[in-house]
Amino acid sequence: MQDTEHRPIDLAALDPLEAARVLAPGIRERAEHIERERRVPDELVTSLAEAGLFRLCVPRTLGGREADVATLVQVIETIAQADGAVGWCVMIAATTGVLSAYLPEAAAREIYGGTPGPITGGVFAPLGTAVPERGGYRVSGRWPFASGCEHCAWLLGGCVIIEDGVPRQHPDGQVDTRLMIFPATAARIIDTWTVSGLRGTGSHDIAVTDLFVPAERAVSLTHDGARQAGPLYRFPVFGLLALGIAGVALGVARAAIADLITLAASKQPTGSRRRLADRALVQFQVAEADATWRAARAFLFEAIGDAWGTAVGRGDMTTAERARLRLAATHAATSAAKVVDAMYSAGGGTSVYATSPLQRQFRDIHVLTQHLMVAPPTYEVVGRVLLGLDTDTAQL
Repeated sequence: MQDTEHRPIDLAALDPLEAARVLAPGIRERAEHIERERRVPDELVTSLAEAGLFRLCVPRTLGGREADVATLVQVIETIAQADGAVGWCVMIAATTGVLSAYLPEAAAREIYGGTPGPITGGVFAPLGTAVPERGGYRVSGRWPFASGCEHCAWLLGGCVIIEDGVPRQHPDGQVDTRLMIFPATAARIIDTWTVSGLRGTGSHDIAVTDLFVPAERAVSLTHDGARQAGPLYRFPVFGLLALGIAGVALGVARAAIADLITLAASKQPTGSRRRLADRALVQFQVAEADATWRAARAFLFEAIGDAWGTAVGRGDMTTAERARLRLAATHAATSAAKVVDAMYSAGGGTSVYATSPLQRQFRDIHVLTQHLMVAPPTYEVVGRVLLGLDTDTAQL
């Protein structure tokens, strides 16, 4: 009988969530190394790629997983519970992969085709410029926060289209901004990622100068429609990014609760005869944190489920539905931060040491909540929608 105990697992044969659960223990074991090196190790990148986790939003016709949105968020959450930085890199590559549904078929196959296929990443913010010329654009720019750029084969950067020396406008008056996709080898990676949290994401600056990008590799998320018909591609792209960030936040918060429970079972605070777990305040903090986490997660997946039903049914989502998705994502991220803060506080002096996972989770969550997609202004936009006021909903 063949010994299967140490047989390599065929990650590609597993469903994405099962693959994430298989990989999670090994990711957690590497957490200190990931933090120290400020990037995801190559061997782990290979495993994540083999499992198809970087390609959760790539169409099946291109060899991708084309996962439903609930699965996408659960996978990200599972990986982030093992390590926030790795969860973030999976989230970035996965959500960037949705661009494959917006590209002409030939360009989509060139960039995203094959199995396990190339990894993509980059920055949506239009911080570069692109001047139209025959067959494409001449692109220059520098983009910060390019998470996972060191393991990407293709990168993207948002650009303002400059025509006759001024920004080009759409007929509706909006400035024409497009995502320019280029080989990673064409970009300079500028080592800037010396930060407080999510250190392992390697979110350095990327830059290109006077680079030609063919027109078929330029996408407008606000004015180009998806070329794929699946329900995944009826979700708003910015909303999808926010949901992914919420998944990372929930994973980090769940890990903080688990790590505090483990600590509380053995720690006897200085001057006390009781374990941390025997203190009424800690019992209250853990219970409240668990309830906060579960409530935020329930709202998030309720909103996802409702939106998925719309995407499968009539297709187009209303402004109110898109606003609810963003509200659920932002609420999940801010609630997760409150949970981590409470667990960090409950851990006492132990939490401040670099060897404590609670310290890393505290730093990671407070970098995550700075992201524009889940920042406090989201509440203002959603509030205006709920109140029936005119507002810019382009990024909902």
